[in-house]
Amino acid sequence: MMIKTLPVVALCLFPPLGAATREYAHASGWASTTVSVEPAQCTSDTVRVAVPGATLEGSLLCPASAGPWPVVLLIAGSGPTDRNGNSVLTQNNSLRLLAEALAARGIASLRYDKRGIGSSRMAMRSEADLRFDMIADDAAAWVRLLIPDARFTTTTVVGHSEGSLLGILATQRARADAFVSIAGIGRSADRVLHEQLTAGAPAPLVAEADRIMAQLRAGKTADTIPPALVSLFRPSVQPYMISWFKYDPAVEIHNLRVPVLIVQGTTDIQVKVEDARLLGAAYKDATVTVIDGMNHVLKTVPADQSAQMRSYSDPSLPVNTQLVAAIATFVGSVRRH
Repeated sequence: MMIKTLPVVALCLFPPLGAATREYAHASGWASTTVSVEPAQCTSDTVRVAVPGATLEGSLLCPASAGPWPVVLLIAGSGPTDRNGNSVLTQNNSLRLLAEALAARGIASLRYDKRGIGSSRMAMRSEADLRFDMIADDAAAWVRLLIPDARFTTTTVVGHSEGSLLGILATQRARADAFVSIAGIGRSADRVLHEQLTAGAPAPLVAEADRIMAQLRAGKTADTIPPALVSLFRPSVQPYMISWFKYDPAVEIHNLRVPVLIVQGTTDIQVKVEDARLLGAAYKDATVTVIDGMNHVLKTVPADQSAQMRSYSDPSLPVNTQLVAAIATFVGSVRRH
């Protein structure tokens, strides 16, 4: 495991690229898609992939230069976070800005809306039907779509936050060429939830949450939920949590057999640097890059709480350039299996 800390540096914005013009169809196994591309290059295209019982939608962004190019699959974090890194409450454009910055460095990217989110909202009929493995399989379907595409030289999965664990599983299942974790936790989700609750909730409420999570870890739903915890442990989300809690990211990353880059910011108020070190310790050949001053939404922001909160809803802040450089350098070194 190699560890290096990067300093804060000046940042710059990359403008969005233009739209493309011609239809292109591709099918691979049980996944299929329709995208718009130009004969020699693509710029910004809508892509769809068929998955069991649904169709998901994403955005394919390619460099302006002639291909072929390496491509990355960008997987968003938890909750109702769309392909651009935004939700109803937070509009920061983190993943869109990352995609544009990578395109400026000659790297194509595909980012997508997960089931129930954005343009893929109709792919989830009920929250109670959702499972973590289902979302991981969806990510693997996108990987399978990209690998045989002649426009791309290599396929790297890049997962942010909860998307890190999803990306690890997708890399395993679809045999991507490499994997990048950004702000990924290094412990099972129930342990992280316990830590977060302990930091801000009364001890009796934490004890109730621990009781509920113990039942979920055992594969059983909980009937009795205190009103203060209903939003977190509502009955409709418990099956998803059961399927999520069974995975330990450190165990899963240990099972990879591809190049791995692990990136973590020092001013991230949601995920700790220790999580990156745990992932790195589990995968000895990984490169762990700690970026000084980068927060959870990939912006250069001090630890000050008010500045942090503003950054979650400020799309004018560019993504950290050291993050872009680290990913671009890593992806440039990847070779196809």
